[in-house]
Amino acid sequence: MFKNLEIFQASYAMARHSGARQAVTAANMANADTPGYRARTLAPFAESYSTGTDSSLRTTRAQHLSSSAIAGSSTVQFSDAEAAPNGNSVSLEQEMVNSVEIQREHNRALAIYKHSLDVLRISIGRG
Repeated sequence: MFKNLEIFQASYAMARHSGARQAVTAANMANADTPGYRARTLAPFAESYSTGTDSSLRTTRAQHLSSSAIAGSSTVQFSDAEAAPNGNSVSLEQEMVNSVEIQREHNRALAIYKHSLDVLRISIGRG
């Protein structure tokens, strides 16, 4: 029953997305001294999440393909940062800023999930 509530699906997707973004940022930081390494980015959740409005597909059964699965909207891209003389384009300062942004996105997902559970508990009289 709770898996069908869109608020829980959205907060779950937001938490998963922030985990994927953190993995990309960690890989960039780990390769900060690797010659020729190009920094990678993953778009923020708000840019890659489809709300289901307009002409996007809506899944009503587990066998249906979601529009995000078809479009592959959350793909890793190369950053536009300027490369150092050794060809590496990782900026540790920018990666640290990205890491803080990702942490806030993850905390926001957890807060949405927690507050949704509180509302659900209150609505059934267990709050």
